[in-house]
Amino acid sequence: MEEKEYRLEVITPERVVISEEAEFLVVPAWSGELGVLKNHAPLVAALRIGVMRFTIRGQTRYAAISGGWLEVTEDKVMVLADTAELGAEIDIERAKAAKARAEARLASAQEEINMVRATMALQRALSRIKAAEAEMEYRKQSAPH
Repeated sequence: MEEKEYRLEVITPERVVISEEAEFLVVPAWSGELGVLKNHAPLVAALRIGVMRFTIRGQTRYAAISGGWLEVTEDKVMVLADTAELGAEIDIERAKAAKARAEARLASAQEEINMVRATMALQRALSRIKAAEAEMEYRKQSAPH
């Protein structure tokens, strides 16, 4: 582990998404975006639906998360997320379809529609689209010309 790195673990109830040495992390906390470098003060923060970005071996990557917790300790940063998908794993067409369904539910404004659930579904779909598009853009810019 290099001097500027720390252990980054992103864990969901289903799997370990990331378990590597990282240089930088930005997560969507309820208080705003929160960045973490090596030697950050110990911290626990609630996370909201959004896109996290992280740097491993000089490569910036993206993941969509749907809430959870961040814990920063002396040499480890752990993201315990409800769900987490790496940008490279996201089926963007499926995410766009989920966005369209959520928007249709919200537009219908029928009494039986749970507006909070529909709003959260829309937020999840948007974060998945953003993570996938950011990952594609980064890869395009990083590709040899």
